[in-house]
Amino acid sequence: MSIKVNAISKIYDQQKALDDLSLDISAGHIVGLLGPNGAGKTTLMKILTGFIPPSIGSAQINGLDIFDDSLQIRRIVGYLPENNPLYYEMYVREYLEFAGGLYKIKKLKNRVSEIIGLTGLEPEMKKKIGALSKGFKQRVGLAQALIHDPKVLILDEPTSGLDPNQLVEIRNLIKTIGSEKTVLLSTHIMQEVEAICDRAVIINKGRIVADENTGNLHLLQQNDEVMLVEFKEDVEQATLEKLDGVKQVQKAGNRVWLITSPADRDMRQEIFRWAVAKQLTVLSLQKKERSLEQIFQDFTSKS
Repeated sequence: MSIKVNAISKIYDQQKALDDLSLDISAGHIVGLLGPNGAGKTTLMKILTGFIPPSIGSAQINGLDIFDDSLQIRRIVGYLPENNPLYYEMYVREYLEFAGGLYKIKKLKNRVSEIIGLTGLEPEMKKKIGALSKGFKQRVGLAQALIHDPKVLILDEPTSGLDPNQLVEIRNLIKTIGSEKTVLLSTHIMQEVEAICDRAVIINKGRIVADENTGNLHLLQQNDEVMLVEFKEDVEQATLEKLDGVKQVQKAGNRVWLITSPADRDMRQEIFRWAVAKQLTVLSLQKKERSLEQIFQDFTSKS
């Protein structure tokens, strides 16, 4: 089940929430939509699920148009909105039977039992939703999104407000579910993408500013190369700064230095040759990759 977004813009009065955004997601992938608050993530998800129309552009899910085939799309898409609206006065099983009834699911009670087991709701299934912890409320939201066995899952900030234990549980659940479905989830938490997703799409001010497999994100916009070097002997910072190609030198520990050079300049051979000439011993030398947080800041701090 694929998702295809074609040059979508969404304009509120004079402000563009989305600006000529295009995106292709192939079947069977978990894609993280990253961006700061107000970047346009929720707007895109509301358009894909038929809650609001775009001002310009179109989108298809599994080849079905989001407007011409709206009812068919709702049958194959599961949606967890950002604020997870639930009926707090209903019991867990009661609510899931209500949600499943909207899809006219056959053998509904069996399906509800199955989804309660999948989402780990057994200990709380006899409680009212309003009495549940934040983590179990998120599980109920996921359960309703999954009740009709959708082929595509759209999850808006699925782990917002959870404690560390709840985060791990919900992430593992999404990853398990995602092995059989196409998942698009939005977040501004970097660890979320690293823990769950195959691919990250960074959006800022309504535009996609980066799109890469999570394993390759550290390669994006690498303007500088940083080497972490440990020497056996004491070395003067001023001496290191005189090496050809070095832009910056910082002390990182006892006889350990961070040496910055242009990204197209591999300093490893240069450092080793210099060390041999100076009769110094290099105990370790490694490239220091940028964190996903630094990459995120690079792409979203620009005007």
